[in-house]
Amino acid sequence: MHTDIHQEKVVVLDFGSQYTQLIARRIREQHVYCEIHHCNTPIEKIKQLEPSALVLSGSPFSVYDKDAPHVVPEMLDLGIPVLGICYGMQLITHLMGGEVASSRTREYGRTVVRPVAYDTLFSGFQAEGKVAVWMSHGDSIKKAPPGFAVTARSDNDHVAAIENRKKRIFGVQFHPEVVHTPRGTEILRNFLFDVAGLSGLWTMRSFIDTEIARIKGIVGEDRIICALSGGVDSSVVAALIDHAVGEKLTCIFVDNGLLRTGEAERVNKVFQGHFGMDLHVLKAEEEFLSRLDGVSDPEKKRKIIGNLFIELFEKEAAAIPGVKYLAQGTLYPDVIESVSFKGPSATIKSHHNVGGLPDVMNLILVEPLKELFKDEVRVLGRELGLPEEIIARHPFPGPGLAVRILGEVTRAHCDILREADVVVEDEIKSAGLYDEIWQAFAVLLPVKTVGVMGDERTYDNVVALRIVNSLDGMTADWVRLPYDVLARIASRIINEVKGVNRVVYDVSTKPPSTIEWE
Repeated sequence: MHTDIHQEKVVVLDFGSQYTQLIARRIREQHVYCEIHHCNTPIEKIKQLEPSALVLSGSPFSVYDKDAPHVVPEMLDLGIPVLGICYGMQLITHLMGGEVASSRTREYGRTVVRPVAYDTLFSGFQAEGKVAVWMSHGDSIKKAPPGFAVTARSDNDHVAAIENRKKRIFGVQFHPEVVHTPRGTEILRNFLFDVAGLSGLWTMRSFIDTEIARIKGIVGEDRIICALSGGVDSSVVAALIDHAVGEKLTCIFVDNGLLRTGEAERVNKVFQGHFGMDLHVLKAEEEFLSRLDGVSDPEKKRKIIGNLFIELFEKEAAAIPGVKYLAQGTLYPDVIESVSFKGPSATIKSHHNVGGLPDVMNLILVEPLKELFKDEVRVLGRELGLPEEIIARHPFPGPGLAVRILGEVTRAHCDILREADVVVEDEIKSAGLYDEIWQAFAVLLPVKTVGVMGDERTYDNVVALRIVNSLDGMTADWVRLPYDVLARIASRIINEVKGVNRVVYDVSTKPPSTIEWE
């Protein structure tokens, strides 16, 4: 009998902080299951979740702002431990009779705080007598609520932490979840294990046991299909469901001609060769390129690719008897995007087209990864025995190379980009940088420039390099690639990829730019 991994559950109430996801990730790292919920979630629903502890996130608001997010005071009286972070602490103060005030001395960035109590959140910090933390606030606590003690102050004499031990309500003015608070994880651990008395039941092995049992119970004697792309998410979904129901799973791989070099061969080798799965490979390069002929508009490209994918997938699925379920690699960030205080994304990228399949095909959706972050999916994949070449792969867009070819998509353009991408990946790996980078790829621009090769004048294509670092793809910064690595990539592309005579480097961040160019 396996352990109930949701027996211990921390609920994070999101008030719009840019770090809310990070709070949840840090708690998960301590093997404690954690969910994010909108700060306006009714208290009745929170009670139904039966959380072991509650965390109130930060926020860009002041508690006195007209539209500032609040919770009902009863939320702090559920009889479970509560931790308020930054705005969360100010909200606790405001709701429980303390005083929050705008400060003349605002604190942003690295700050030193000095604890005055060492037996709860700051247990283990006695030797230093001070803690380096990351602050980001304008308002500050002028007067702690009745029943609360101040447990730390900053060098500016601002209140940095408060606690009410009887009610087990705690607050910190700084952000323990960010890397700029070097010992922040220890503070979170003290809250989770010493204050809340949790054990840490959330392990990937226990998740696998729980999910396999759940999938078996759902699928029963029916069949389930999985759209396999060769990317991390769909590969891990396929491996997990294969462990659960084995031969009742059929994977469908659509080779649309817009994939990276050797993609189809890699998928076939791993999933049919190594795992022995029932894999249907649809060779559809001609159909995709034919429908994309003459199309340059990015949105039209995505819709053409998405619609044709659904058409081919539906036709193949209909030929498999007994199919009742469709597996999809939805991740937790996709789920919580719609519950964030900031609201759902204004536009969901249309290349997430597989989401339309259940409506079209009337299949029951199975989403075994919807509780996991991307880094947890990689850990799960390793536990399931997937090879590192798949687990550690950089993200690849749903529409494939079509959104990295600015302008018309042709076989020749795809071949140019595939060859350039091989060079980029080869040199990044040779420099030992592949695992340190979120994404590295080439983009084919719709311009030609003059060049000189040998004694001849050329008029050929331009390739842009996009190499970025990110935690989750929501924000990204361009990588300061060593000049010698950049030089080798540019030289090899120009010399080895026919039709290219110029390479440029994209040094824009997300936001305001996106990672992909289309």
